[in-house]
Amino acid sequence: MPTIAVLRFPGSNCDDDTRHAFAAVFDARACFVWHTERELGAVDAVVVPGGFSYGDYLRSGALAAHSPVMGAVRAFARRGGAVLGICNGFQILTEAGLLPGALAQNEGLRFVCRDVFVRVEATTPFTARYRPGERLRLPVAHHEGRFVADEATLERLEGEGRVVLRYVAADGERRPDANPNGSLHDIAGIVDERGTVMGMMPHPERALEPLLGSSDGRGLVQALIDTAAAA
Repeated sequence: MPTIAVLRFPGSNCDDDTRHAFAAVFDARACFVWHTERELGAVDAVVVPGGFSYGDYLRSGALAAHSPVMGAVRAFARRGGAVLGICNGFQILTEAGLLPGALAQNEGLRFVCRDVFVRVEATTPFTARYRPGERLRLPVAHHEGRFVADEATLERLEGEGRVVLRYVAADGERRPDANPNGSLHDIAGIVDERGTVMGMMPHPERALEPLLGSSDGRGLVQALIDTAAAA
């Protein structure tokens, strides 16, 4: 069974949920790694969880991106290791330069906390258990979730098939009212050039059991375990 590292920063609030997702729901090994650590240890994948690292001072994820542990994460990613950033984790990965673009304040400047629908746009190590075009119901909870990038970056992401998840309506179609934060191109999740680093705003760890209203996130967690097992 692979070992999944779950990073912890001051202000993280989804770290326990994320560890529960891997260790309790799927019976994988999951260990916490504190932000001051300079080594990850013998792990097979890394998850950067949601929350409000460092109280979201300066910008969401800006301080966490410079914490000691992120040097180890960069090295792990350079070796081809799988890294998943969820919500604040997505923000941290963009601030750390592991993913392009940035996460800006939501349109309307309001915190958004509700279920949304996203469409799987590409097959990656993180979405291998879904079919392209499949629609997922996942929760979001963020104030700075609007993905922005310059036009050249957006064209590159689209042209290289690196937009992995896109906000859609319940029927699977793109519409302005289905986008909860104003993300450009309705982007909800992207990967890096190698497809081994992914950032996403919705929370798959909160959609694993029917009791929570949706189990659509199971494929993402299981796919990461599959990828880690093959590392």
